[in-house]
Amino acid sequence: MILLSPPKACDPWAAYCAKSFSEKTGSRPDLNPVQVKILQILKETGGISIQELSEQLELPLETFERDIAALRHMEKLRAEMRGGRKIICLWQNND
Repeated sequence: MILLSPPKACDPWAAYCAKSFSEKTGSRPDLNPVQVKILQILKETGGISIQELSEQLELPLETFERDIAALRHMEKLRAEMRGGRKIICLWQNND
């Protein structure tokens, strides 16, 4: 499955669909427990590397790559460069 459909963090169409769904239905998609934990860790830390996130979740990256991609599509988190390192952080100060 991963070979045929790898997770894509940067997918403008998926981001548009997620935003459009929220606006049209007036509701937000439900987050799974891993996604909730990811957002909680990022809120507490202010942003960390994907490796550090993997360690804190105690999960291999392959296990939560799709969760990261989904959260990026929902504009809940983003990546940025800090000190030459790629850091995952909250999109903005949101829930």
